[in-house]
Amino acid sequence: MRTLKLTVCYDGSNYFGFQRQTKELTIQEVLEEKLARVCGEPVQIVGSGRTDARVHARGQVVSFATRGTIPLANMPRAMNSILPDDIRILQAEEAPDGFNARKDACWKEYEYRIRFTPQPDPFTRNYVWQLREEPDLEKMQEAAQLLLGTHDFSGFQSAGSSPVSPVKTIYVSHWQKEADGTLIYRIAGDGFVYHMVRNLVWSMVQIGLGKKTPQAMQQELQMQRGEFENSPAPPQGLYLVRVEYEPFAIL
Repeated sequence: MRTLKLTVCYDGSNYFGFQRQTKELTIQEVLEEKLARVCGEPVQIVGSGRTDARVHARGQVVSFATRGTIPLANMPRAMNSILPDDIRILQAEEAPDGFNARKDACWKEYEYRIRFTPQPDPFTRNYVWQLREEPDLEKMQEAAQLLLGTHDFSGFQSAGSSPVSPVKTIYVSHWQKEADGTLIYRIAGDGFVYHMVRNLVWSMVQIGLGKKTPQAMQQELQMQRGEFENSPAPPQGLYLVRVEYEPFAIL
């Protein structure tokens, strides 16, 4: 029995998230179906995390055990030849017995993308949050810096969260503006509760639009869910960038 680790990227626009659902098409369902063909047996994968419907991934990691004998070097090519164009295997690796893509992850990085579009842009609608009013990047950056370190993110988890500790450590939290005007928020941490990144982005955008002050973020970190106004930012602006299996270190 082999344990394999795959790094996967996908455009989540046409999927009801990563995790297998009863009635909706998901990334897990497609991957397991194609892996079964390549490995010659049923395969059940474990993902590093559950991305929501319409959320994208540049570096999702999955693990699975198989008796399949396909050479490791051939796995990405074989899979990509039968996968739909919006899912791709970037890398295949042998992993130690018992490796679990979710439980063994040390930290993850996400990015969230926003575009200022006074008129809706049909070409970016599936990949960014389109705002008709331009937010103040400096104020959002001030709020983002308050997230660094260890905090209780109870106020930023949506209903339906798994029963895990809401105390998380954030290693990276900052905004930047690309040459084309896209605003990108990057956040890395040792874990994230349900909708945490999208809820944080929504609050920071309210700050950028002048509806809250940057200091409101500090206050919200002391509150529980429902004690302040908050809502998840749209899913299509969110990307899982990478998952790491060694302790965080600044490169």
